[in-house]
Amino acid sequence: MSDFKETIKKITPQPVWQMASRGKMRLNHLSLWPDAQFHPWRQQSIEMLAELKDKYKGERCFIIGNGPSLKNTDVSKLKDEYTFGMNRIYMAFDEWDFMTSFLVCVNTLVIEQCAADLMAQPMPKFFSWRSREHMEMRDQMAFLHTTYDGEKFSEDVRGRMWEGATVTYVCLQLAFHMGFEEAILIGVDHSFASKGEANKTITSEGDDPNHFNAQYFGKGFRWQLPDLDTSEVGYHLAKYHYEKAGRKIVDATIGGKLQVFPKVEYDTLFED
Repeated sequence: MSDFKETIKKITPQPVWQMASRGKMRLNHLSLWPDAQFHPWRQQSIEMLAELKDKYKGERCFIIGNGPSLKNTDVSKLKDEYTFGMNRIYMAFDEWDFMTSFLVCVNTLVIEQCAADLMAQPMPKFFSWRSREHMEMRDQMAFLHTTYDGEKFSEDVRGRMWEGATVTYVCLQLAFHMGFEEAILIGVDHSFASKGEANKTITSEGDDPNHFNAQYFGKGFRWQLPDLDTSEVGYHLAKYHYEKAGRKIVDATIGGKLQVFPKVEYDTLFED
């Protein structure tokens, strides 16, 4: 924050400053709305999302994070389950011998550096609308109107969504929209070896210790340090909306640090 802006904030009563900040945020969202609503790519996306609304009502799904705990998880059990994969999860497909049911990526840096790989995946795919300059519209692909600010949980994802500082939160909103009764998290370690200022962009200098593959954000890859506090705000919102609707989110991550959702043992989720 600039010195001038910091000075103004100090001399302005907090309620006035907060009102001004909310007003600025709303104006920004309003300015984004026409293109995000009426652009042909978004119209095609909205049609696809409408077809998916409540399509999987009563089913369960697994939301697969990319943490190191995946290396200790028998992912083969998920071959016949509905699964959400995120970001560069496709790096594991050959080893697993199956692909996730859906792929979600909203981080601009990941999309910018991996657009060709992401677009080449054959399953239904969901990307952030602001990243469209790095991609082209294809079948089985939808652009989501996601924003960094404006906390909310979208039960219908055809409008604006809040990212909650993690693509996992976006997946939870998509799963709700699609009607899934139960969302099960795995590989959501909620813990990073790399430390530093939240959301700061850094460039990896070697192997990646934070994900299931050392080359996930390998040497030379630009990425943003996590904002775990903001992501927990999103997780609490998701928990509230799921429970209000009589649905549930559980966490089956092996050794995960997230404490928002009820914990379950991964192996107990499957019949013998």
